[in-house]
Amino acid sequence: MMTGKRLVISALVLALVQIGFLSWIIAGAAILRNGKEVLLKIEPVDPRDLLRGDYIILGYDISRIPVKMIANIPADKFSSDDTSIVVRLKKGADGYWTPTIAWFGKAPTPAAAEEADISGHVAAGWDLRGEGMTIAPDYGIERFYLPEGEGLAIQTDMRVRPFGIKLALAADGTAQIKALVDGDKTLFEEPLY
Repeated sequence: MMTGKRLVISALVLALVQIGFLSWIIAGAAILRNGKEVLLKIEPVDPRDLLRGDYIILGYDISRIPVKMIANIPADKFSSDDTSIVVRLKKGADGYWTPTIAWFGKAPTPAAAEEADISGHVAAGWDLRGEGMTIAPDYGIERFYLPEGEGLAIQTDMRVRPFGIKLALAADGTAQIKALVDGDKTLFEEPLY
């Protein structure tokens, strides 16, 4: 049987765990609220999952990074390890952000005011030899869920006109999808909480 002192300590520990979990959820929403906003062109891949409902799998200009764009590949490296990557983005004249340079690990210098860094992950096994080789980082922004019945119509529209994704980027490059846009019109926006 627990004594009064142990019961109070157990209750305090449980309360701290719950507060920590809620703080973690709120911190994730802070990226949406305070992160640097970036707009990327998207390419549709697949609109539907029978178990999860409508969603679109998104491809971006930054979904394939040419190996020659990576600034810090060691001379003796032939394939990528399971590693992190940072891609520097710059806003184009059309309002969409495009990649300019990338690094395995961390960026050596902070992004300038008109630039932004997005961090991703490269799975092991990518061959870095050969002309025109690319790698495919995963940024955690490759899937966007939609209200039921909307996926197929949006996928069809994406093949006719450009759509974009507004991202919020944290200082460390972590990205979260903020909204799906059709030209200047916001179609779906993620709630902050």
